[in-house]
Amino acid sequence: MSRLLVDITDRVATVTINDPKRRNAFDLAMCDEVKEAFDGLDANPDVGAIVITGAAPAFCAGAELTHLGTSSRDGLLAIYEGFLRVGRSPKPTIAAVNGAAVGAGMNLALITDLRIAGTSASFDSRFLQLGIHSGGGHTWMLRRLAGPEVAFAMDLFGEILDGRAAERVGLVWRCVEDDQLLPTAQELAARAAAGPPELVRRFKQSLRMVASIDNQIDAMYFELEHQAWSTDQPEFQANLAKLRARISSR
Repeated sequence: MSRLLVDITDRVATVTINDPKRRNAFDLAMCDEVKEAFDGLDANPDVGAIVITGAAPAFCAGAELTHLGTSSRDGLLAIYEGFLRVGRSPKPTIAAVNGAAVGAGMNLALITDLRIAGTSASFDSRFLQLGIHSGGGHTWMLRRLAGPEVAFAMDLFGEILDGRAAERVGLVWRCVEDDQLLPTAQELAARAAAGPPELVRRFKQSLRMVASIDNQIDAMYFELEHQAWSTDQPEFQANLAKLRARISSR
């Protein structure tokens, strides 16, 4: 039986990790299910954005490290796929963090494009406390999103952030009451899903790639290609025609 629930409504796919007895922890089979689900969602033209969450009481309690196998390197890379596949999606992704996000589960939240936390959420790297180094690009993602103070506090000094604290330091976009978590995430996802799919894909690509551009002029020329492309698209041409009609009617 699949431990992932997928619901598609109004071009928004909601993916729920559904293994509450294990607090939605990743094992290798779960990682395979995530990969299969996202392969299908990315190929589905009726899906414009994706929300990922966990069945209560946790978001994702990390990785099942007993599944590393005889080669720890290969085992770790296999476990990383549980969240790296989410990060490779060309479609907008939102994590609706409804409980504990621990270790690899925290990485799952960090790798999405946007994070919304419920008041019951908690973010706990826990790698040092388990005697294992962080992996999967955890330190890079955390420092990039929330800055060096937060990264050091959480990874080296064991600080755990609840939803409100995560919002305060910029780790999540918003913290809402638990009963509003999924509706809020789905509403935001629907806004992106309503856009022209190729334009949305290019926006996501640009927002990620400009992080490696050093100055505004280079960024301007990077955007120029995509903006020039967009002016030739039927959606923009239709909106431009409406604007011209309103102006001419004044």
